Amino acid sequence: FDARENIPELAREQNGGKGIDLVIICTGAKSAFYQAFQSVDRGGTVMFFATTDPGVEVAVPVNDFWRNEIKLMPSYGNAPQDAVIAIELIRSGRIPVTKLVTHRLPFAEAQEGFRLMAEGREASLKVILYPHQ
Repeated sequence: FDARENIPELAREQNGGKGIDLVIICTGAKSAFYQAFQSVDRGGTVMFFATTDPGVEVAVPVNDFWRNEIKLMPSYGNAPQDAVIAIELIRSGRIPVTKLVTHRLPFAEAQEGFRLMAEGREASLKVILYPHQ
C-alpha cells in the first residue's frame, strides 16, 4: 500500500474486515505509528523495528490498547535464527523487499539519500546507494 492512502481501511478490506495480527513499523515517520495503531486487531502486536528521532513523542491510545489487549513490542536486534528466517522469507519472495525501495541513488548522492531518510516523508522510504559505474 502507498503510505499516503488510508492504510487501516485498506488493511481491513484485504483482511476480511479484521485488523492485522502483527504490525511492524519500519520507519520513524509518526504517520506510520498512527496507521499501525489504527490497523492492529484485538490481541495483536505492534512491533517497533524503527523509531522516531530522539525527543519525538507519539500518542498511544492507551484505553484502546488496554481494552483490546494490544501489545507494543520494541525490536532493536535479532538472534542468529531470526536472521536466517528473515533471509529465507526474502529469498523465497514471501517478503517483496523490492517494493520497499523508493529511491536508488549513486554513492555520489549519498548526502541526498540521508536527507530523504531523515525527512521521513514517505512512511515506507528506503534509499539504496550503489557505486557509480
